[in-house]
Amino acid sequence: MLFRSQPSISRDKYNMLQYTVAFVSEFSAHFGISQQQALNYLVRFKGLAHLEEFYNILHTHSFNDSIDALAKVCRNNGGRL
Repeated sequence: MLFRSQPSISRDKYNMLQYTVAFVSEFSAHFGISQQQALNYLVRFKGLAHLEEFYNILHTHSFNDSIDALAKVCRNNGGRL
């Protein structure tokens, strides 16, 4: 089985990775862009760095609230979505 063994990263990092994957998917659906475009946008306009820094807060909010927050961060850094 692929997932029976413990991941080689900490449980916290694993949870953050899982959340980030889900977030990128929701972000892409919200804006009608591909997941690759969403990821590139979030990296380019510092949304992903913000998500990593404030994960402990963001993951307790709804995806819609987190999408709004990160979209604003991206707009403040030159993004136009």
